[in-house]
Amino acid sequence: MAQLLTPPPLDTSPLEPLPESTPPRRRRGGVVRTPGWVLTGGLAVVFAFPLLWATVASVSPQAGSAQNDGWGLANYRTLADYQDGVWQYLLNSTIVSGLTVLFTLTISLLGGYAFARFRFPGKNVLFLATLGILMVPYATLLIPLYVLLNDLGLGNSLLGLALVMTLFQLPFATFLMRISFESVPRELDEAAQVDGCGPLAALRHVLLPAVRPGMITVGLFAFLAAWNDFITPLILITDSAKSPLPLAVANMRQQVMGVVDYGATEAGVVVLAVPCVFLFIVLQRHYVRGFMSGAVKG
Repeated sequence: MAQLLTPPPLDTSPLEPLPESTPPRRRRGGVVRTPGWVLTGGLAVVFAFPLLWATVASVSPQAGSAQNDGWGLANYRTLADYQDGVWQYLLNSTIVSGLTVLFTLTISLLGGYAFARFRFPGKNVLFLATLGILMVPYATLLIPLYVLLNDLGLGNSLLGLALVMTLFQLPFATFLMRISFESVPRELDEAAQVDGCGPLAALRHVLLPAVRPGMITVGLFAFLAAWNDFITPLILITDSAKSPLPLAVANMRQQVMGVVDYGATEAGVVVLAVPCVFLFIVLQRHYVRGFMSGAVKG
């Protein structure tokens, strides 16, 4: 009798997973992005190094400074006790920067809205004249503005300084607000008018939320310019008690017999940089959107 052939038993053991391989498209994307990562990382190191160096120098021991032995905050105490005190100078800088941001946002918002949404005789000529102010070196205007502020009774005042800083910021701010409004579809204006809104009501309830990134960009630019400016308060402010922090730090550099206190100077640089870095980190997303608002019109 022929012997029946039986098939071998099936192997029911679990299959070992095949080694995962990176998809070719993902590998190509990583290779393409690597130079960009290297470039941006290198730029970040280049721009961050001076601030990190100033931070370390402000707490490290240095000859001729209050912190001459060990690491500590003696340079910051020197800065805090300089003449009227660092808090007075910080208050002056805050007042000037806040007023500059307020005036710049208000005027550029209305100007950009008018240039973007209304038609009136000479609109383009007036807009070009506004941009033409950017071609004039602002240092050449300081002496005439100094005389004008004295005639108006605003000489040697924080309000007068803020008005001058606003004047220097308005051309670029108006340009940026115009392209921000132009990137918003006009259908929003028409829908607001159908609902019974006038021009100002449409601006307040409909367009302001749409151009918020542009407003944040303008406000950040105005704040940084007013907070860090040295030349303008040097010409317009004669009372040391009204000096903003950059002017106070520059005056503090010259100590007895012309010896520069580098430790206290670096401490002042760090105090000046902290609000700028903080605001940029917090508002970075809106800042980029504000610059890109005019790239693609709605």
